Amino acid sequence: MKKFFVSAAIAPLLFVAPSYALAESRAGAAGDTAAKPAASAQASREEVFSTGVAKGRDRLDSATSTSALREKDIAVSGGRSLGDLLRNLPGIRTESSTGDGSSAYTIRGLPLASGGSKYMQLQEDGLPVLEFGDFFNGAVDIYIRADLNLAAVESIRGGSSSTFASNSPAGVINLISKTGDVKGGAVLLTTGLDYDTQRVDFSYGAPINDTWRFHVGGFYRVGEGPRKIGYDAFKGGQLKFNVTKQLPNGYVRLSGKYLDDRSPHYLPGPVRITGTNDDPVFGSFNTYDVRRDSMNAGNLGKLITLDADNKPVEMPLSQGMNALVKSIGLESQFEVSGWTITQRGRYSDIEGGTLRNLVANIYSGAAMPASLGGGTGTFSYATGPRAGQAITNLGALNGNGLVVGSSLNRIESRSLNNFINDLRATRAFGVGKGELTVTGGVYKSLQDYTSDWLYSNHIQDVAADGASSLINYTNAAGVPQTQNGYLGFNRSGPTAFFRRSYDVRYNITAPYGSLNYRIGKMAIGGSLRRDEGRVRGELYGADLGGGRIGITSVDFNGDNVISVAESKTAFTPFDRPAPVRYNYGYYSYSVGLNYRVAEPFAVFARYSRGARAGADKLLFSTKVSTTDGHLINKADGFDIVKQFEAGFKYRASNFTVNVTGFSADTEDTNVQAGAITTDRTYKAYGVEAEGAYRYGPFSVRGGVTYTDAELVNDKLNAAVAGKVPRRQPDFIYQATPQIDLGKATVGANIIGVTDSWVQDNNLMKMPGYTLVGAFAQYRLKDNVQLMLNVENLFDKVAFIEITTPSVPANGIGLGRAVNGRTVSMSARMSF
Repeated sequence: MKKFFVSAAIAPLLFVAPSYALAESRAGAAGDTAAKPAASAQASREEVFSTGVAKGRDRLDSATSTSALREKDIAVSGGRSLGDLLRNLPGIRTESSTGDGSSAYTIRGLPLASGGSKYMQLQEDGLPVLEFGDFFNGAVDIYIRADLNLAAVESIRGGSSSTFASNSPAGVINLISKTGDVKGGAVLLTTGLDYDTQRVDFSYGAPINDTWRFHVGGFYRVGEGPRKIGYDAFKGGQLKFNVTKQLPNGYVRLSGKYLDDRSPHYLPGPVRITGTNDDPVFGSFNTYDVRRDSMNAGNLGKLITLDADNKPVEMPLSQGMNALVKSIGLESQFEVSGWTITQRGRYSDIEGGTLRNLVANIYSGAAMPASLGGGTGTFSYATGPRAGQAITNLGALNGNGLVVGSSLNRIESRSLNNFINDLRATRAFGVGKGELTVTGGVYKSLQDYTSDWLYSNHIQDVAADGASSLINYTNAAGVPQTQNGYLGFNRSGPTAFFRRSYDVRYNITAPYGSLNYRIGKMAIGGSLRRDEGRVRGELYGADLGGGRIGITSVDFNGDNVISVAESKTAFTPFDRPAPVRYNYGYYSYSVGLNYRVAEPFAVFARYSRGARAGADKLLFSTKVSTTDGHLINKADGFDIVKQFEAGFKYRASNFTVNVTGFSADTEDTNVQAGAITTDRTYKAYGVEAEGAYRYGPFSVRGGVTYTDAELVNDKLNAAVAGKVPRRQPDFIYQATPQIDLGKATVGANIIGVTDSWVQDNNLMKMPGYTLVGAFAQYRLKDNVQLMLNVENLFDKVAFIEITTPSVPANGIGLGRAVNGRTVSMSARMSF
């Protein structure tokens, strides 16, 4: 497979070579706007938008909904992660409390039935980081970072994103790198004042001569992070570079990236839920703060299990969400016989995964189930400073009396390697009194998905400051039921549930084209794309059925005795693979009309049909035959999204406002716990608005989105028909007011949501929240700046997810809250 990737990576050179030769022999207009003088580049960057469209245009001349965060906006956003940063874009719903990755993203009421980014593409310099943004436990934002390399973030919602990118019917978010068109750089030092983090960022770019320029930058950081877990959970960094050769009629750019970084994966933990379903009350238990603690804890020790090759292994919790990415890209653009030819290609070698603690059940120690020794068993600490010490009163343990059954697990992404290439040509023709712009292109994507799911399960207490420890349990007959706190070296019980291995490759070819005719103040256009997918590979696991065996006994501690826990060891049955062998194909199209009423004002309307291929969410399910690997129903290979939008845009020197009404009909085949659990259709409609205003030293930008969403039907659960999708608020909003006093700038970053149903049964609501971040910048010199940044200034308890569907009788629930207040100080020197 790697040879195929390398061969494909070389292929774009065949396009570049003749174009390069032609460029050297001809004179023409420069093809790279970033190479123009700084003032011109800045003006262009404010007006021209190029992500997810055929050709970069002034936003008032395009029938699309677009937004951008420029470098100055990013600097004051205060986000500790990419998910935190992207929630500042209107229309984007982000559930970010898992750490630096595995956040959930969607747009305009499209469903979030699972994690990651299903309907929206996350791109880096115009190409996807991963072809599918929601690989189960392998979300795309684990493998991308925002740092000083970032020049801008562009987003397109709906519109032509269906036809100018694969698997992105909801929209595209593109992280655009600096390219060294202006000489200069910066060093940024950041430290946490009330939490443990140390970070250094750097960036430098410059022209080398009249035709060459470069940029290089990156970061390194280390620390425990915003939650108390007892070890350095954040460690690693990134290095990126690019070098550009400007030619008389275009440019060629070589870029590279090396990312080796890790961060913790915070999952739902204990939440105190009281009151009634109509008026629930959510909070923390004694000695466990939902804002600052985690069930990840250094006292748990290492994850002990069988590795991907069925050999005993110990894995440190500090692995967390780790990413190792090595990529190289080649981009070029040329003017040839009136055509603008743009070629982008990138090969990425990607591996990593996530090690986390998945809470399955939370018990009151005073009411432990009989299966865990309730009333008859004896308990003691298995790990931590109190290892071996007897626990005499579970009901009073740590002041909360809670015992948790959970699963330490590692999702090992051995290969997410991909080669992605996009070649397109655009030309404008004079037709009658107007201008016809013709675009044609071919997109190619080769994506690996080689992943292993490794599990062990145990019991532990609930404690603050990373002090949670594993617990041993011995039954009334004196037989230990645990081994060093482990109930089994599998997911749960006596089965091999979820012990899986995937070895699958996705091969996508997508030709596309568009026509746009502009005459006077009016522009009308349409685009068409055909995605053809070829999926081949093998699956392994007892979950496939057919008599496959996945449980064995392994002497992990080497004492020549098989304990109760060791007798429940899951392994991968590599002798019984199930094939994956199916193809899929679908058309996407989009048509739009834009009318430039006046220089500062335009109205538009657009209808689009796109789709998203099912990827790994279809595997280990009844959708794919375990005998020959074909799709049982070809229509299950992808989910269709139909959208209509219409709105207006107004732009003056000190005031801009964009308002868009939208509707969407969405199919969603998805998983919530490793197997198909939803096969649904949704509908949603609403309005999104964004604006910016400046008066003297004061400025403010922000947005608000209203969504009315409904779960129309579910083939697997008819009871949810007509319900509001879980965690879908009516309103999401964001605002950033600031005052620039010359030497100092102060401001706030405000984001919020209204309340929403915790689950699709619509029994209990999760409260909305408004989170305020604050920042203050002071310029000691023209090139030296200090910055104080506060996230969650008022230390609010704000829940992102409540898993418990209704108020429990014992008051013990499961959920995830945003981090509490964190304060950091930064010093930046520019040069």
